[in-house]
Amino acid sequence: MKGGGAVSADRPSGGGKLQRPLVILLGVAGVSLSAVFTRWSTAPALVLALYRMALSAALMAVPALTRRRDLASVTRRDAALCLLSGCFLGLHFTAYFAALERTSIAAAVVLVDTEVLFVALVSAAVLGQRLRRRAWAAVALAFGGAAVVALEGSGAGDTLSGNFIALAGAAAMAVYTMIGAVCRRKLSTEAYTFLVYLAAAAFLLAAALMGGMPLTGHGPVNGWTALGMAVCCTLLGHNVFSWGLRYLPAAFIATAKLLEPVLASVWGLLLFGERPGALTLAGGAAVLGGIALYTCAFAEAERKMK
Repeated sequence: MKGGGAVSADRPSGGGKLQRPLVILLGVAGVSLSAVFTRWSTAPALVLALYRMALSAALMAVPALTRRRDLASVTRRDAALCLLSGCFLGLHFTAYFAALERTSIAAAVVLVDTEVLFVALVSAAVLGQRLRRRAWAAVALAFGGAAVVALEGSGAGDTLSGNFIALAGAAAMAVYTMIGAVCRRKLSTEAYTFLVYLAAAAFLLAAALMGGMPLTGHGPVNGWTALGMAVCCTLLGHNVFSWGLRYLPAAFIATAKLLEPVLASVWGLLLFGERPGALTLAGGAAVLGGIALYTCAFAEAERKMK
């Protein structure tokens, strides 16, 4: 009806436009709770990651099955890519949780968030995508800051290893992101996330069984914290970012996600009394500044291409 004032589901009203950035910020707040739930957990990192991915897959099963046509259209190539993507997502969460067992919340979250820079380097080295000088300066600044954060724990073996495990988690997340960009050209958000979470859970289950790691007997607290991560961090966090890409510039979402280390550090201070060291603060500022600079450079390049 043209004159009835009806608004399409794909084109929300003007009020909706004002609310979308707020929804993204709430998603960032949800993701920032991941470190808190991990601190409250007692299960090994691999088991905790398995719990989170299994619960995330279960929660996404209903919306995915309501779009059976999307699942029916999945080809063998799509399924293989989702499986590979899920494996790297499982590696990412295992590394992140393991890092939080060894280093501070501030350091772990800052280093894990260097993912976008790994994507930039791989895109330049493997895919031949040219980076402008401004983008290279941003990458150098951010990785320099990451090195400062990582080396702050050089005097303590566990802290140093935790910092480098967090960087490994960022690299795994970068591979997951790049594979996902290919899959999302065809698959819906519901189908893609369900298949990837299911693949991640299967990969982690196989790894736990091969390693002889007990899957039960870790106490109910780990089930509750994994459920908290599945709901707050996965469904109300990562899935919100995927939704936001339909309505908001990717540069805005990437920039908004820079709040995650800040919020996670605040949670760490308030709930666990963790005070970031001077090097972590300085290096973290450099990392966030580099990511913000790279995001702006990427957005500018995108506008010029259009």
